[in-house]
Amino acid sequence: MKKHLLREITPLTQNDCFTLFSRIKTEFDFPLHFHEEYELNFIRGAKGAKRVVGDHMEDIDDLELVLIGPNLQHAWFNNQCRSREIHEITIQFHKDLFDEKLLRRNQLSFIKNMFDKSSRGILFPRETILALAPRIQELNQKHGFDSVLELISIIHDLSISRNLRILSDSAFTNEQFTYNSRRIEKTFDFMNKNFDKNVTLSEVSRLANMSDVSFSRFFRQRTGNTFIDSLTEIRLGHASRILIDSTNSIAEVAYHCGFNNISNFNRIFKKKKGCTPREFRESFSGTRIFI
Repeated sequence: MKKHLLREITPLTQNDCFTLFSRIKTEFDFPLHFHEEYELNFIRGAKGAKRVVGDHMEDIDDLELVLIGPNLQHAWFNNQCRSREIHEITIQFHKDLFDEKLLRRNQLSFIKNMFDKSSRGILFPRETILALAPRIQELNQKHGFDSVLELISIIHDLSISRNLRILSDSAFTNEQFTYNSRRIEKTFDFMNKNFDKNVTLSEVSRLANMSDVSFSRFFRQRTGNTFIDSLTEIRLGHASRILIDSTNSIAEVAYHCGFNNISNFNRIFKKKKGCTPREFRESFSGTRIFI
């Protein structure tokens, strides 16, 4: 299963609080994957499908609400599901949407506790799903700050839910995908701001006040990824967002995001995301909002 694990580059940018995708589909077709963002998945009408979270596998019921923590592998598969009308709402938000100092406040202790548990995946009970489903389904009708407040309120209500289930075993960790370094954060910030330009290893090495060789080794040790691969993933993330938000041609998207060769862009996009840019755009035919 590990060799099929995909690192997803989400279209959520640093300027967004969260993104929401709502769609009706006939099957689950996204492979086992992980990403740095939290993800709340609401699924209705997919009884018999199989959920994989970490090292946990289980057939699901007709209602499903799961919180996935950062970098935790997960996926849903058709399995025994015979439904031709699967309703799915996916909400993704940055892991730093709630500041660590804020989470230490007494009033947010339940949310902090829930986020800690989400590193193994959380399945919410049916009564919680029934109580919150209308608000989750109507979240895309709110705008701006009101939508952020509503999401925070939903997260709080989830955090005080009883009888929630932890899915993955405690021995299953995702620590290899985390890092804690001001130099790395500074580098990622620079790459995010200059992804459409010719960013070089020498440039970011000077930014970190290190030699090219030392920085390259340091970067890979902290992120588990090479500098070039990380820059490519950042560019693909921005390309994903433009593909969803605009009607620009695939070539225009590629060149805007720092890819100078359309064939190379198509090849890398399919390798990293499991589909072509055109197929990716077509898969987001439902409601989508970025806040």
